Amino acid sequence: MCGRFVLAGTYRALAEHFDLSGDIEFSPSWNIAPSTRICSITADKEGHRHPGLMKWGLIPSWAKEASIGHKLANARGETVAEKPSFRSAFRQRRCIIPATGFYEWKSEQGVKQPWYVSLKSGKPMAFAGLWETWHGEGEGITTCCIITTAANALMETIHDRMPVILGRDQWSAWLSPQLHDADTLLPLIRPHDPASMQAWPVSREVNRVGLRDDAGLVDPAK
Repeated sequence: MCGRFVLAGTYRALAEHFDLSGDIEFSPSWNIAPSTRICSITADKEGHRHPGLMKWGLIPSWAKEASIGHKLANARGETVAEKPSFRSAFRQRRCIIPATGFYEWKSEQGVKQPWYVSLKSGKPMAFAGLWETWHGEGEGITTCCIITTAANALMETIHDRMPVILGRDQWSAWLSPQLHDADTLLPLIRPHDPASMQAWPVSREVNRVGLRDDAGLVDPAK
């Protein structure tokens, strides 16, 4: 799964990396949790990429209660094309969720130790995401989720799942509003190259959501 991640740096650097058109209200965060508004990237029919803010935790358009979003922060890549909660968004409303890195917890002698995972290059990751707009309470709420897949060789020593990280050559296809073919999209959902990634244990202070959010959270544990 992916239950916490980091998006650091400046918006200018992010916009340059993803070739974004437009601005958003942006603040770096080292402890992003579900139910918060997070940065997302979509594309128009001409292929121009636009930033936005979406609530993390997908609420399907047909949902009766917004609370379902608390259970849908992630979507399993193996079933995303068939599950009623995700299949419409998978074909029509895909997004990229940028991240500098993410946290995962490894059970060690009965204690869950947080690990920080990032790219060796230091560049932002592009998580494969889905989005929906829900109108159940009058005003529309735009929400999103992160697609996960089986762990690669690096991650399997920590956890059995990981977010789908798209390569630069996959961004355009994933974001294309004209592309609806599951046979073309599903091959993009696969574990990322472990040789390009790095991971280390960090302080359990990352567990203090809402109380701790600073660059020190990603420092190696002492």
